[in-house]
Formats: sequence, C-alpha cells, structure tokens
Amino acid sequence: MRIGAVLNKSRTSHALATHPTILALAEAALAAHCDWIQLNLSQVIAIHPGQPMQAPHRDQDMWYGGPKGDIEYQINVIWPLTPFRPENGGTVIWPGSHRRQAEGILPMEDSIAVTANPGDALVYLGSTLHCGGANRTDMPRAGLVVSYSLGWLKSYENNFLVYPPEVARHFSPEIQDLLGYRIHRPNLGNCEGQSPAVLLRDGKITGGAKDELLPEQVEKLRAWREAMREKFGL
Repeated sequence: MRIGAVLNKSRTSHALATHPTILALAEAALAAHCDWIQLNLSQVIAIHPGQPMQAPHRDQDMWYGGPKGDIEYQINVIWPLTPFRPENGGTVIWPGSHRRQAEGILPMEDSIAVTANPGDALVYLGSTLHCGGANRTDMPRAGLVVSYSLGWLKSYENNFLVYPPEVARHFSPEIQDLLGYRIHRPNLGNCEGQSPAVLLRDGKITGGAKDELLPEQVEKLRAWREAMREKFGL
C-alpha cells in the first residue's frame, strides 16, 4: 500500500522533510550538480503480511535515458513508522551497488535486510539497488519515504498540482522552496519570467523577466558582446 502527498496529510511530516541532518546529507550528495535540491516525493509505504519481496531496482531509473554513473540524481530517506526487521519486509539494500551500476541485478548474498526502529532513518542514494522485503509475519511494516532530487529534474510527484499555491502558501518558506516555488538558474520554473513564489503571496504577476545567470555565464556574455562591438560595431 502506498499513500502519497504526505505533506498534505501530516504536518508532523514537515519536520522530517526539513530535518537539518538529512538536508545536509542531501546537499552533500546532490548540490554539486544543481543550484538547489527539491522534494521528489513524500510517500508512506506499508508491506502487509504475506506480501513477497519487491523486484530489486534503482530509483534513479525513473529518469529514463539520462546518463547513469556520472552524477547522482536523488537521495532517499525512509523513516520507519514500525520496526523494520528482515522477517517483516525490512528494506533490502545492496551496499556499494551505486559503484556497480553496470552490473544490473546483483547476487542476493551481496544484500542486507535492514533492521531499524521508529526514530531511525535509512538513507541511501537513488543509484543504490534495493527493494522492499517479504513480510513473513502477521503484522504490517510501514515507513515514510521522503526523497530529494536535483532541482532541475522533473519530480516523481508533480509538486505544483499536489501542493498548488492555495495550499503551499500555508507551508513554511523552507517547504515552499523544497517544492520548487523558486527559480533554478538561469530561468527554469519561472512564471511569466518571475519566481513562482509570487503566487504564494498576492498571486499577482508584475514587472519584467530577469535571468539569474551564473557568474561564468555573465562573463561569457560580456566577452561575446565586446567581440561583436569590436568586429561589427554592434
């Protein structure tokens, strides 16, 4: 069973989505390849008694066609809502599999079944091979998954539909930023040339567009203009 859009259903989940230690880990894993990270999804997953093991997979494969192995696209966090044990469907992880992406499915003997309790956090890269385990007990196991991705990617949940302005304006600025209510340089995600954050205030779009260029882009543009002026008088 999966339940999405958790930020709409539980204000307590906001504290987990913005946990300082987790955000620091996400920034360390992803920030080299984007201006800012975004919320990819918030989802509760429950594995019920009798459910078999999920097929092993890497979550980064949702971005089909993108090059794999050069950069990380995503980082996942599972917050156990019940104890995770090997016998009740605790997440199965292949340690080091982010370095073995060309090998596809890896031997089961290379995996570990996670043991964790509420209050713990399981953190792994989107390139890590993993799956939900088989539940051989008579009780469900449940966890809250919060994942983060590069700010310029299409997110798993469409945050602007799941958390439209009339909803997101009641969230904290930190959550609003994670949902993408800001511009990723130079102009990705703009709303008539402006940050979509304006929709969280009075909802009025005024003024003109502005590209937030990187310093090196500004310098290249300046050099190009100077060359055109000298060569063609433009």
